[in-house]
Amino acid sequence: MSFSRRRAALYAGIPGGRDGRRMLWIALINKAGTGLWMGAAALYFTFVTGLSVTEVGLLMGISGAAGIAGAPLAGHLADRFPVTRVLVSAQLQQAVALLALLTTDNFSLLLLYSAVASLADRGSNVLTKLYATRVAGPDRTRYQAVQRTVSNAGWAIGGLAGAGALAAGTTHAYQALLIGNVVSFAAAAALTFRCAEPPSPSRTVTGSSHPVPAAPAPSPWRDRRYLLFTATEAALFLDDAVLQVGMPLWIVHATDVPHGMVPLLMVLNCVLVVLCQVPLSRFGSTPEKACALLLPLVACFVAGCAAMTVSTAGGTGLAIAALTCAAVAFTFAEILHSIASWELSVALAPGDAQGAYLGVHGLSSSAQRSGGPLLVTAVIAAGPFAWPLLGAGVIAMVAAQRRLVRNRLPQRALSVAPVTVSEH
Repeated sequence: MSFSRRRAALYAGIPGGRDGRRMLWIALINKAGTGLWMGAAALYFTFVTGLSVTEVGLLMGISGAAGIAGAPLAGHLADRFPVTRVLVSAQLQQAVALLALLTTDNFSLLLLYSAVASLADRGSNVLTKLYATRVAGPDRTRYQAVQRTVSNAGWAIGGLAGAGALAAGTTHAYQALLIGNVVSFAAAAALTFRCAEPPSPSRTVTGSSHPVPAAPAPSPWRDRRYLLFTATEAALFLDDAVLQVGMPLWIVHATDVPHGMVPLLMVLNCVLVVLCQVPLSRFGSTPEKACALLLPLVACFVAGCAAMTVSTAGGTGLAIAALTCAAVAFTFAEILHSIASWELSVALAPGDAQGAYLGVHGLSSSAQRSGGPLLVTAVIAAGPFAWPLLGAGVIAMVAAQRRLVRNRLPQRALSVAPVTVSEH
């Protein structure tokens, strides 16, 4: 089989056509650059700019909190302007803000530039999700699964490359990783600029191809049920804080497991996502199926919490086995939640205000990024039997979300609303 035929066969099952495939390349490039930088960010601020540990913590915490506003702002803009152009602006904003970090070691300026980058980062996540929703249409759940698989592969590529550079430990090595991330955003912006604008239920397309604002759309800030749904989502995103923050700290402070197991469990997480995300996406292809995923999701999360408790009940061998089981359980909770969250957040939003609604939904992951590490560290400080309490809290949130979703779904169309097109 020729190369062109092999490539055609590979792409045949990917929704979204040429632009959908192009956005997958954008995700790979973007996340590879992020993987380069994220593992080195704290070390860059410590060893290159000379900040203290306290200052690094403040910088990353405050800039992360500033990023919370990025999701609703980006969603609001995407309902009024072409989503591709708003996404290009956010990508370039990230590139410029990160490049500016190289120009100073002043704490206030570093905080300002980091906050600007964080604002664009949270906005980009919502815009990417919105673009995928519009370009893939009814196949949006499967497309999201493919995109998430590609993103994890990008993270792994960037992380491995970054680990090699970090071994040098020099100022130039840290700066090279930062510049690599800047280049990735610039390349992603160039590719995004070439993507066609997908149909939007919130704008009318005229014969001149210029979007014309439609009638005033519903506001998510007045939609009590959607706001409550978003609040429950913040708790279901906790698997991220557990895997990224809780498990490494638990290994270091509560077990005798070698610290080298931390990166191995992170690799296990990435491998499982790459292998399982797409196959499992078919179980969340409709809102009803997505709602049904909440039960196995919470079962996986509770199993992970139980395994964390068991990891302190015996010797090193039991701890390694239990932590491996916990990593697997939390990873499957992450996979199932990403599928359910994607489908339900779109299905519950009115077609003519998707951007605004998905922007509000983006607050859930942003809030978890700020509050999740604090909650998880509190659990670690409380001891092994605090993990089942965390699991019980997630059970309560899942029960509340299932009730909200089941009461809401019959009132919503189960697919993206059609676009009005006038031909002159």
